[in-house]
Amino acid sequence: MSRSVTTITSQQDSAQAGAELGRAIREGLNGACADAVIVFASAQHDYQRLLTALVEASGTEVVVGSSSAGEFTNTSRGEGYVSALGLRSESMQFAVGIGRNLTANPIGAARQVVEAFTGLAGRPMPYRSALVMTDALAGHTDALVEEMTIATGGNYRFFGGGAGDDGRFQKTYVFAGTQAMSDAVVALEMLSMQPVGVGVSHGWTPAGPGLRVTEVDGSRLVSLNGAPALQAFEDHAEATSQQLDQENPLPFFLHNILGIESNGSYRLRVPLGIGDDGAVSCAAAIPHGAVVRIMKTTAESAVLAAEQATRSALEALGGREPGAALVFDCVATRLRIGRAFDNELKACADLLGPAGFVGCNTYGQIARAEGQFGGFHNCTAVVCVLPQ
Repeated sequence: MSRSVTTITSQQDSAQAGAELGRAIREGLNGACADAVIVFASAQHDYQRLLTALVEASGTEVVVGSSSAGEFTNTSRGEGYVSALGLRSESMQFAVGIGRNLTANPIGAARQVVEAFTGLAGRPMPYRSALVMTDALAGHTDALVEEMTIATGGNYRFFGGGAGDDGRFQKTYVFAGTQAMSDAVVALEMLSMQPVGVGVSHGWTPAGPGLRVTEVDGSRLVSLNGAPALQAFEDHAEATSQQLDQENPLPFFLHNILGIESNGSYRLRVPLGIGDDGAVSCAAAIPHGAVVRIMKTTAESAVLAAEQATRSALEALGGREPGAALVFDCVATRLRIGRAFDNELKACADLLGPAGFVGCNTYGQIARAEGQFGGFHNCTAVVCVLPQ
């Protein structure tokens, strides 16, 4: 039997916010300590004070999470908030893994995380998953997820995302216990006697022809089809009667992101800015030689994507009742659709029924599960449903 508590606060004093969340979790568990707590917090907070108070009030040091760019539960959302999920279960076990020096050694960071997993030795529970939160500004998230998959023999489902900082794109943090770290990745291993469901969907479709990535420098897309990357966006703007302001390109980019072709589907990347050389900086790396397309979507498609991700996660439970859920979507989605983001969260809440959820807007989303389009994504809804 598992029990969960979802809670959120707009309290601006960090120590008071942590204490408030911890008390709410203890009260929701009838005074018992949580086995694990997952927390997402705005960049407005002092994370050391927040986490120290949360650990003390909740009664557990098994705390994992990240800074974020919009926080929510099934009942409330906002910017500048802190959201948390407290878990207590007789059929699940939890462990925390930390990987450091992500920029210099992503493979080493992945291995450090996995070394803490208890489900790789002995007689593990049949279902193995992990929440993974990373400093996406450090890069290498695709390599990180791939190496974690290899190191666990493909036996774990991964879900989560890149830490945010309220859309500033300056410095992000991941949390483990009372620690807040940059250039790092954390994971909460979840071993379960029952299935854990993960669903992924984005709702974007191609709006232009395939373009070959002919030069790239990490997350800087230098050229497409041998021409400066900016040229492709300018041509698309003209063909679709849109305005692309090179001094303020983000409004255009939020509605015209890139899709990397892969096995009949698309992994998404959000363009963020334009360099003097016509290169386009993106929220995450794009592989050299890949074929990409400029994509389109609508606010209604974002809602449908959240519904599809939630349905897929629920179906993976095999008919069992959901106990709680974690929901991740891109900060770019929230910025693009504005108040309609409430409709996306309502769609998740309606499908989950009495099971509450906690989540945040991230700088990229992580998903790796059977039957799902795996890896590191932008503008994609990722939903994990935990069994009751």
